[in-house]
Amino acid sequence: MFFVFDIESIPDFNFIRTVLGSQETDEDALLERASEELARNKSGFLPPMFHQMVSWVGLWIDNTGEPRNKVSWNGTDEKEGLKQLIHTLSAYKDFGLIHHNGKGFDLPLIHYRSLKHGLQLPRRLSHHDIRYRFSQHNVDLVDEFSNYGASSWPKLKHLGLLIGIPFKQMGEGNEVLSMFRDNKLDEIEHYCYEDVIATYLIWLYLKHNTGEMNDLQFTQLRDRAMAKLQEIQNGLPG
Repeated sequence: MFFVFDIESIPDFNFIRTVLGSQETDEDALLERASEELARNKSGFLPPMFHQMVSWVGLWIDNTGEPRNKVSWNGTDEKEGLKQLIHTLSAYKDFGLIHHNGKGFDLPLIHYRSLKHGLQLPRRLSHHDIRYRFSQHNVDLVDEFSNYGASSWPKLKHLGLLIGIPFKQMGEGNEVLSMFRDNKLDEIEHYCYEDVIATYLIWLYLKHNTGEMNDLQFTQLRDRAMAKLQEIQNGLPG
């Protein structure tokens, strides 16, 4: 089994205040300062340690790529969200992971935040199959398409546009904080679900492109996933 997943997060302002020794009440001013002092990139996007999870969505698929079931969470109680994610990942002993930049952001975030809340992660996440950089059980699309950094890292949106997948209709990641402030948690989860299906679709294209999936199987799975993506973008529950 493979778990295709994505996490949405916002800055952990309380932790940022502690690290910076600042009691600024204006979150936007605090975030601007944190971007200058704590970010390691030109965009000012904070490292995963400084984020808190507000939603996650996962899609279990079998080893042939056939979808099995969707699981998800959103809310303000991050510890509860982590508990539900840990419970979900404990359903299978030898699962694999599929994601976009999960090694760079989502997985470190899970480790940092479970550490913060005193939670024990499934042992599978520390297994060599998952931790090994070139693992076939922990598939990061960023690594697959950049040849592990030999080329530039592709954005999920750009991969989709390249192969004709119309997604990212609901907003961009930098809008999550604004949505959270407006208490639009269900919308954040819906947006997260769109990313998961897009990730799954691109993984299908990758498996077909490398000859690991035949034409008929690929076409059937792709068409069903595209229909699900359209359903999500039309705002239907699923």
